[in-house]
Amino acid sequence: MARCFFKIGYTFGASMTTHIRNFCIIAHVDHGKSTLADRLLHLTGTISDRDTTEQILDTMDLEREKGVTIKASAVRMNYTAKDGNAYELNLIDTPGHVDFGYEVSRALKACEGAVLVVDATQGIEAQTLANLYQALDADLVIIPVINKIDLPSARPAEVAEDIASLLGVKADEVIRISAKDGLNVDQVLEAIVARVPPPKDESDKPMRALIFDSHYDSYKGVIAYIRVIEGAIKPTDTLHMFATQTDVKPVEIGIFAPVMTPVQILTAGEVGYIATGLKTVHDCRVGDTITLTSHPASDPLPGYRHPKPMVFAGIYPVEADDYPELRESLDKLQLNDASLTFQPETSQALGFGFRAGFLGLFHMEIIQERIEREYDLDVLFTAPSVEYEVLMIGDEIITVDSPAELPEDESKIVEIREPWMMIEIITPTDYYGPIMDLVTKRRGIYKSQEYPAPHRVQLNFEIPLSEIIVDFFDELKSRTKGYASLDYQFLEYRPDELQKLEILVNGDAVDALAAIVHKKDAFYKGQRMITKLKEIIPRQLFDVAIQASAGGRVISRANVKATRKDVLAKCYGGDISRKKKLLEKQKRGKKRLKMVGNVEIPQEAFMAVLKLEEE
Repeated sequence: MARCFFKIGYTFGASMTTHIRNFCIIAHVDHGKSTLADRLLHLTGTISDRDTTEQILDTMDLEREKGVTIKASAVRMNYTAKDGNAYELNLIDTPGHVDFGYEVSRALKACEGAVLVVDATQGIEAQTLANLYQALDADLVIIPVINKIDLPSARPAEVAEDIASLLGVKADEVIRISAKDGLNVDQVLEAIVARVPPPKDESDKPMRALIFDSHYDSYKGVIAYIRVIEGAIKPTDTLHMFATQTDVKPVEIGIFAPVMTPVQILTAGEVGYIATGLKTVHDCRVGDTITLTSHPASDPLPGYRHPKPMVFAGIYPVEADDYPELRESLDKLQLNDASLTFQPETSQALGFGFRAGFLGLFHMEIIQERIEREYDLDVLFTAPSVEYEVLMIGDEIITVDSPAELPEDESKIVEIREPWMMIEIITPTDYYGPIMDLVTKRRGIYKSQEYPAPHRVQLNFEIPLSEIIVDFFDELKSRTKGYASLDYQFLEYRPDELQKLEILVNGDAVDALAAIVHKKDAFYKGQRMITKLKEIIPRQLFDVAIQASAGGRVISRANVKATRKDVLAKCYGGDISRKKKLLEKQKRGKKRLKMVGNVEIPQEAFMAVLKLEEE
């Protein structure tokens, strides 16, 4: 791994792009990426002190609260360096969470350099490495920076040694800053100018531009954030999108300074935006290539792929009357987020709702909070599940993202395949044992280990996605006292002994409580579910049987005893036959009631079952 990633002393050719530097900041969550971006905006005079807010590029309240960038952003800064030359610095801010890895890869493709920020108190973490490897794959120049050196618990010398051994550079070449106080941040700007190469001047080729992000504007339609790779764009050009085969006449083109500012031309190497006028981000996908309709390029830029949802959950309004408002809110969220997918579904227990697909659990949490905050709706999210591939007799493959969709006739199923992930856990060596125990209990397979720093180990595992989507991260943090960090990526679909676990209440299957589980876990999970449901389903006027069924047989059962009226209360004394007659009449009434009575599972009961995994 000992490679030198610096290209110091780069000689610039005399071209139109020599004054341009395109760079991004990559870091683990909460290592100070947004704070450093703010400080750079101040130092270059892009933002005045009176206009400032914390985390300027993070425009959503959720981003500020969670300390993580959810949407990518971009801004142009003008900087006069110590060499006396004026430079155009384009900062492309990248999302900070593993769920948005594809967006990060597209943002990296729009840059020539990356500022790698590492927290002086926490050192190198999983996402730091994941983003670093992506940057190296994109052939970016890496500028290592240690942040938060002002904190009492900072270990700048130790962390600098770790970064130096990782990158194969000298420890004194790592810039040490405090983004909060502004200490040494000017050195970062000078390093960007000196070390990051300018983009190639390819203005004579047919126009190609990379879309690295987009958002929806109610006046201008979809705004595509672009990096012009070759050629030039003017507001009068008709543009063609490769992936969607759509032609658009732009409303305007412009730059981020940091507010959207219209310009008359964007040339090769520049970063800016195109207001397309399109009505949905589905027509303007991240990673797509834009060219001119009149003089199109022959091929799109490489690397485009369709974002694939990995986690699925049902979304139901707590109040049934809110269903139209929920549909409207999901439609509006989808205008800005093409990776959110949803379709209507009906549940016996919860009524009308939607089945939605998310990039990951964090993405799901963000959508839930946005629905509740921005649209003031009370919603219920069902337990998350993953998408399975079911191979049927006759070689037909169907995809199933809800346990209720699994074919009833098991004899027609050849095998069920589940998604497996490759996960990387970086932890202090003290917690090696507890992590091994956690992963192997969840069907994880150990693959390899590396030591990126003397007292830190990187453990690589393969594990089913269904085992990590509920509370894996929380348990990892608790077992390692918060020191471990996690990164994951999709590996492949693998067949396993999986089956549907159904819950029957009074003989009727409750679809919203069904789950797809491993054969060896079915009995244990079924028993826990039945025990929980027995506590929370209210008593009826008749006995209610709760059963767990898997593999075509009942594996666990419990009865909720009936509430009974004391029909013998008026019988004080008298013949025993009279009492028997009254009890027999009551018994017949309960039998008749059981045949026509329905058991409604209260929403509190459903919520409690969702918390089953967390205990």
